[in-house]
Amino acid sequence: MPHEVASEGAARPPARLALCEIRSTPLSVDEVLSAIADPACGGQVLFVGRVRDHDHGRGVDGLHYEAHPAARERMAAVCERVATAYDVRAVAAVHRAGDLAIGDIAVVIGVAAPHRGAAFDAGRDLIDTLKSTVPIWKHQAFSDGSDEWVGLP
Repeated sequence: MPHEVASEGAARPPARLALCEIRSTPLSVDEVLSAIADPACGGQVLFVGRVRDHDHGRGVDGLHYEAHPAARERMAAVCERVATAYDVRAVAAVHRAGDLAIGDIAVVIGVAAPHRGAAFDAGRDLIDTLKSTVPIWKHQAFSDGSDEWVGLP
């Protein structure tokens, strides 16, 4: 549930879209944390998604992310919606594209809010909505030689 403005009649400062990118280069947790830094915020929430070595009981050797040309625009819209729906000051999201190995960082999101509750709520909404609506597709290579596309329309 979105958190309301802290006090009636008080206008909250607008949240900023601190960082929103899809890249073929390694992602940095420190970059996202720096991007959302705000001295008015006591709560900063990060989510880091890494490539794991299994999926649904099957061994995974690696994967490839493919982003639709409109994916960055869609990701920015998700970030902006979260920024206005919650009492947050900064929102950031970066996602990898291309080939990734086990352990590589695939996605990092971050939000900064005056209080932890809003930061946690906004962070969960941001990653869940990003993963369910932004057209970035995962092609998994399994240890048994098979493969699978995930998230295709």
